[in-house]
Amino acid sequence: MKKTLPNYVTLILLLIAIASCIFGISRGEVKTVAKKATNICMECIGIG
Repeated sequence: MKKTLPNYVTLILLLIAIASCIFGISRGEVKTVAKKATNICMECIGIG
């Protein structure tokens, strides 16, 4: 038998995730994350 989470737990986790995304966007974290991701990619390629 497959065990699943009750619907209310899934909904609560989804709301927490959405709230966290909105909080990060409002703090300007998108620029920081994009900059770090670019630096990591450049290091993997061997450019940076």
